[in-house]
Amino acid sequence: MTEGYKKSSTRDTFESLVVTVILAIFGTTFVLQAFKIPTGSMENTLLIGDHLLVNKFAYAYPRGWLAPVLPYREIRRGDIVVFRFPPSEEQSQPGEHFVKRVIGLPGDRVRIFHRQVFVNGEPLKEPSVRHTYLEELRAGDDFPPQPSEYLRGITASWSAEIQNYVRNGDLIVPPGRYFVMGDNREQSWDSRFWGFVPRELISGKPLLIYWSYEASREEYAQSSLGDRLGQTVDLVIHFFSKTRWRRTFGLVR
Repeated sequence: MTEGYKKSSTRDTFESLVVTVILAIFGTTFVLQAFKIPTGSMENTLLIGDHLLVNKFAYAYPRGWLAPVLPYREIRRGDIVVFRFPPSEEQSQPGEHFVKRVIGLPGDRVRIFHRQVFVNGEPLKEPSVRHTYLEELRAGDDFPPQPSEYLRGITASWSAEIQNYVRNGDLIVPPGRYFVMGDNREQSWDSRFWGFVPRELISGKPLLIYWSYEASREEYAQSSLGDRLGQTVDLVIHFFSKTRWRRTFGLVR
């Protein structure tokens, strides 16, 4: 009797472990994704070193027989989204993950004049926007560019096609596409410089900051074994002093 109980207990433990692993794999594949902020393009909403949990259900591109029963919702202006960098002539496949704020929805007319964003002719209220260079206009502060103008930082493919979407000085967002920008406006490489984000490349909505650690962009750009070792040592030594405790478990808006 005791032997059978031990076998049953061992089997139950093993089955529980298997189920836990399966649920964890399912969760990280279909429900949640960890994402790290490596640049300051979304400051002060998101800082370099913020570690996010991303809800992959919210904006996941609806397809297949599961689409009607899953909790998808439409993307709204002002939403922060995580997406794959769109392919182009310079890059044939979707690239790394980006995080930006949605400014223009399909059908919207977008224009920027001296940093003020207008959508469908109305000035857009942007309480989260940060301007780094207060005394001088920078590339992208007036948009879209005139046909005779060159926008510094623009990709070759977007430069060649941008005028196809301009009508009466406004950029018209085509169906199934979104116009996105970073909150740290003069430090963000976004739709002004490389174009629209296709709906199918938008993968999720940031939910919360589960951890925030002070770091520079240069540190996150380092990828050699020695650099990684140095980062690990720094983390062990300075975990408590460099962790931004006030940001931990903060919701992303």
